[in-house]
Amino acid sequence: MPTAIRFYEYGGPEVLRVEDVDPGKPGPGEAQVRHHAIGVNYIDVYDRTGLYPVAALPSGLGREAAGVVAALGRGVRGFRVGERVAYVWPNPGAYSELRNVPAERLVKVPRGISDEQAAALMLKGLTAQYLIRRTYRVQRGDPILVHAAAGGVGLILCQWARALGAKVIGVVGSDAKAELARRHGCHHVLISGRDELVAGVKALTRSEGVAVVYDAVGGDTFMESLDCLRRRGMMVTFGNASGPVPPVAPLELSRRGSLFLTRPTLFHYIGTRAELESAARELFAAVRARKVRIVIGQKYPLREAAEAHRDLEGRRTTGSTVLTL
Repeated sequence: MPTAIRFYEYGGPEVLRVEDVDPGKPGPGEAQVRHHAIGVNYIDVYDRTGLYPVAALPSGLGREAAGVVAALGRGVRGFRVGERVAYVWPNPGAYSELRNVPAERLVKVPRGISDEQAAALMLKGLTAQYLIRRTYRVQRGDPILVHAAAGGVGLILCQWARALGAKVIGVVGSDAKAELARRHGCHHVLISGRDELVAGVKALTRSEGVAVVYDAVGGDTFMESLDCLRRRGMMVTFGNASGPVPPVAPLELSRRGSLFLTRPTLFHYIGTRAELESAARELFAAVRARKVRIVIGQKYPLREAAEAHRDLEGRRTTGSTVLTL
């Protein structure tokens, strides 16, 4: 019987269990996908700890995966059994060998992109796509600031932004991560906890500040990030790795130069089939054109998902993390 990772209570990585789970036959409009690689993301930690409560316990975990179509439900058109596909879906459950998902959430994986790359691309790559192409459309010459620049989203975002002509300033947690960020798009790198963020950014931008801050860290960096922006700059807070951002008064945005603030989420940008296909097409094209290189920093067997979570939370990972089968 196929195995899956499930949890029965919120808590640390130790709550994750390996279980036999039969997904059954795909229902109408569904495709059954046999996973070859599964993406691990910080949102999985939020689900496991209850920061983002799941619909019900026990629950599966994971939002993105790649593999092949194993079976098709009634009414599905445009896919065939054996075809390589990938998906990102808001319902947790990708940490599994076999899964039924809505066919409208699948995209075909083009030649030249491996299953592991595709698994790392769907949530992280599509997140980078909407951040720099739709939330704030990065223009040539824009100075931008990227927190967690050596992470899965960060490495994709920095490479792509540099290819678009932006001046990319990254923030990372160590010298080793700084070197990785420099090799993948960052013109300048600041070390959190060692370099003074606001002064460093102002020095690199001739006191003007950056056009946009992309911040997946959350509570620890939010107010300093606001102070790094130029007049009418945009603060994009899209993650909570250090905990949620505390309440902020709108007047703080006025005081700092009529700033814009947004808290986007991927699924509001790929809510329709047309939006998903358009975003995936642009993302895959950027990878195939070598504007973006997918860095898979670490791999774990599916059964070692708990260890992957420990390393992710301990900030011992770089680039993308995938589970393999």
